[in-house]
Amino acid sequence: MRTRPSKQTAQRATFALVLLSLGFLYCVGALAYAALFKGDEYRLKAEQNQLSDTQIAAERGTIYDSNMKVLAQSASAWLVYVNPSQVKSDEQNELIVRGLVDILGADEEDVRNKLSKTETGYQKIAGEIETNVKEALEAYMTEHKDASLSQVIGIDPDTKRYYPYSSFASTIIGFTNADDEGIAGVEMQYNDDLTGVSGRIITAKNARQGSMGSSYETTYDAEAGESLVLTIDEVIQYYLEQSLEQAITDTGAKYAYGIVMDTDTGAILAMTSQPDFDLNNPRVISDTTKAEEIAAMTDPTERSTATTNALYSQWRNRTISDTYEPGSVFKTVVVSAALEEGVVDLDTTYTCTGSIRVADRVQHCWKRGGHGTETLTEGLMNSCNPFFITIGQSMGQETFYKYFEAFGLTEKTGIDLPAEAAPVAGQTYHALEDMGITELSSSSFGQTFQVSPIQMITAVNTIANGGKLMQPYVVDSKLDGDGNVVYKTASTVKRQVISEKTADTVANMMEQVVSIGTGKNAYVAGFHVAGKTGTSEKIGIEGAYIASFAGFAPADDPQITILIAIDEPVGEHGGGAVAAPIAGELLEKILTYLNVEPQYEDDEISNISSVAPPLMNMTVSEAQSTASKFKLRVVGDGDTVVSQIPAAGQQMRTGGVIVVYTDTDTPRETGTVPDLSNMTMSQANSAAVNAGFNIRIAGNTHSGEVLSYKQSLDAGSTAELGSVITVYFKSNVDVQDG
Repeated sequence: MRTRPSKQTAQRATFALVLLSLGFLYCVGALAYAALFKGDEYRLKAEQNQLSDTQIAAERGTIYDSNMKVLAQSASAWLVYVNPSQVKSDEQNELIVRGLVDILGADEEDVRNKLSKTETGYQKIAGEIETNVKEALEAYMTEHKDASLSQVIGIDPDTKRYYPYSSFASTIIGFTNADDEGIAGVEMQYNDDLTGVSGRIITAKNARQGSMGSSYETTYDAEAGESLVLTIDEVIQYYLEQSLEQAITDTGAKYAYGIVMDTDTGAILAMTSQPDFDLNNPRVISDTTKAEEIAAMTDPTERSTATTNALYSQWRNRTISDTYEPGSVFKTVVVSAALEEGVVDLDTTYTCTGSIRVADRVQHCWKRGGHGTETLTEGLMNSCNPFFITIGQSMGQETFYKYFEAFGLTEKTGIDLPAEAAPVAGQTYHALEDMGITELSSSSFGQTFQVSPIQMITAVNTIANGGKLMQPYVVDSKLDGDGNVVYKTASTVKRQVISEKTADTVANMMEQVVSIGTGKNAYVAGFHVAGKTGTSEKIGIEGAYIASFAGFAPADDPQITILIAIDEPVGEHGGGAVAAPIAGELLEKILTYLNVEPQYEDDEISNISSVAPPLMNMTVSEAQSTASKFKLRVVGDGDTVVSQIPAAGQQMRTGGVIVVYTDTDTPRETGTVPDLSNMTMSQANSAAVNAGFNIRIAGNTHSGEVLSYKQSLDAGSTAELGSVITVYFKSNVDVQDG
């Protein structure tokens, strides 16, 4: 007979059952919560504990110039990381620290900090490691294989960005950071296109967080980024950089910047801000004087701030990010607007007395005695401020503002580069509602407002290409991994600003500015150049100026538009004296490179160089007869010419010296290059010939008062007799501009 459980026992059983039920329900609830609400989180943690997921950097796209010359490219490199969870002893830890610091140059404190994070399985130490450094690290790990360093130190594929020409086009191209992200220039603007898609290496890990071997590894290949073909022409870019780098040396200027644009399309053929920086070492201050000043600072905070400011300054593309008062270059816009509206015509005259009263103040012309009575063209040639004040006042505020806006000066140009300066009404230019007679008058000759260089050249280019405002751009096309074009930039006409007739009229006026006006130092024999000079005092800096020149060539069929700005030159500071000669030198080189055929006027012929005749393999008497227009210097005892200098076809002046050698054993004759500065063309030619050299005349040869200011071979240097020295001439008479 079974004994019936007592009431107390039953209560205990019931209580236990309830507890078990509650526990069961809690477990079920916890599992449901984990599965439904925390599933993804726990799954990720489980994968992190069981799998090692390493990213493979995609190879960044290549950047080319317009002739497919490589300007930036990526190459294979290595990434080094550590797995702190695998550190087994202090001895092993110290070996790892020493190896990474000594071989990679890693920061010791940073390495120790990362190794201390023992709960993690991945800490990056350094990327973009060269192969020789990687091999040195592997050798070190092999040397200490008993310490099992390979369980802690990992090496994965990586890529590194290279810039073959260092500082070349630095502010256009930009650079990348340690994570292969674009920081400035095209690298930043087109970062998504260049980057590509990263790959992955997924490896199973054992309970001790170590790798389980290649059989448990899955690799997803990276996809390379698209490549870019720029509109930049390497040769034209080189000419521009070389000229402006020399300009800083010659003028003592703080900065120099310039742009060369394809007139028809708005494509940028060259662009630079000098001084520039090394793209392969962008965080090294390129200005050695500034670097020394910063190094001498004792306060760490002050030194850090100064370093940051210096780096951002050298990375700055001043052609698009800086603004300045354009000065008299802007008069080309004013005269275009006035002609288009019929406010003036070519028969309009004005009598300049040297000043004009505007409201309660007197505005002076740069020529204090005045220009007298001038036609419209002469007013532009003379850069007469009072004349342009009257033109601006005749147009009135609304018409003036209408064209200021139409020429694109109230908006960004839209160039495909980062950090373009944004015009702001009331700050960088006068809003229409705030433009009184004083603001209108000063704006009419290019003062009291600011534009960026890219805005100014785009406005001048509008005159060059028949009145069409173009959108500038620097990327011509994008290429896939096989080199196929996947995108082509189409030139964009933003609007027709002035008629083609007005544009042609102003172009003819600008050509006369260069032929006999303030821009005469940009004159190039055989090439019809149109342009305008400008001189503006910098806002807030007394005695500091920007000298500029903007123009295009050939004037009758423009192919290139150019802007040169010299920021804070020392001494001479006028656009006609400082910027125009640089523009003239550049235009001659660029137009020659582009195979534009020179067309000489009758009065230019006398200053055009002859060419050395071919004398090789002639007898001495035949050479003397052939070179009768030159002074022949015979060196050697032979009867036949075996070499000559200048070489056949090289430019030189009639009456110059040709040295011929009649044997190969006689040493080449050399001489000391004379100082040909501050001479007339005739004086420079005589001095060169008397010293056994020749000259090629360049620069302003059209004005009677020109003097030499630069020569291609340094005075006092040694050169082979017969060598041709290019001598540059300019005028300092009537080249001032307001």
